[in-house]
Amino acid sequence: MKMLTYACIGAGGIADKKHLSHYSKLAGIKTTAICDINRTAADRMAQKYAIPSVYEDYRTMLAEVKPELVSICTTNDLHKQMTIDALEAGANVHLEKPVALNAREAQEIVDAKGKTGKQVMVALNNRFTPESAYVMQCIREGFFGDIYHAKCGWKRRNGIPGKGVWFTDKDKSGGGPLIDLGVHFLDLVLFFMGFPEISRVSGATYCKFADQDHRLRPGYKNLGDGLFNVEDMAVGTLYARNRATIQFEFSWASNIEKETKYYELMGTKGGAMWRDGELKLFSEVAKTGLVISPDLSLMPPGQSEYDHFAECVRTGATVVAPVEHGLSLMRIVDAVYASAEADAEIIL
Repeated sequence: MKMLTYACIGAGGIADKKHLSHYSKLAGIKTTAICDINRTAADRMAQKYAIPSVYEDYRTMLAEVKPELVSICTTNDLHKQMTIDALEAGANVHLEKPVALNAREAQEIVDAKGKTGKQVMVALNNRFTPESAYVMQCIREGFFGDIYHAKCGWKRRNGIPGKGVWFTDKDKSGGGPLIDLGVHFLDLVLFFMGFPEISRVSGATYCKFADQDHRLRPGYKNLGDGLFNVEDMAVGTLYARNRATIQFEFSWASNIEKETKYYELMGTKGGAMWRDGELKLFSEVAKTGLVISPDLSLMPPGQSEYDHFAECVRTGATVVAPVEHGLSLMRIVDAVYASAEADAEIIL
């Protein structure tokens, strides 16, 4: 197995809990450097994962270390330039979602990928769960027939990530729960449906709880009277050219019983509902409805997104979550925001 040199840009929670914790355990990966403008945070991660080199400037790190694989775990506004710089420095990029602030920036990343010939995979971890693998197998075997409608959502009762933090500053985040939470499940249902071309988008956004400190997500806090110029809830409908439809709802704060995450697929032969970790399938035999609860403990363990990306870098295989899908998703996100602002349907 070819040894790959690896470096991480960003030393926050996502880098720690996801990228560093997984890549540090993979055979064939040599973690060489960590970079963050917060030297204390970078030093802490270097000590935790025995990383030999610490940088505050990612360009210097790319030039001196020359990693073959890089994770980018920074605020959304930095994704575009960091990814392009990493590609041009010869690195393959595992990019946290969302790809960028908007579709224009995402297109620049796609263009840079094409010029450099390197790989870019978006960190859409929900594609790699056992439930997702099983649903995809059912799709391949024709269980659903034609999937003509889907629903998805991620709603929190108290989940605002703090007023004045980068999440609530549109220039740094690109938006609120639609771009933060929504990209996970919009991506997943589009993935299940074969990424149909979306022709029309209708969306609405709300900001109702920005000044209510008790609606913060546990462990988060406000930073004074900083900006809160993004939505705290987004809802809408996507219309595909093949006549399929997708309805969605995402919120940081809403008056509901409890936080919930879900997707629902409706096909001509069968359907599925995943909610908060539980998957059920629906079909019929002898004109009688069936509810099926798969025993996923019997499934062989799937490949993690980290092992998958490392393998694709070694072999040149196509990644499961390519940046081109991220671009398609950002075009949809842009259209939802445009529809909400114009109070009108957007034609793509």
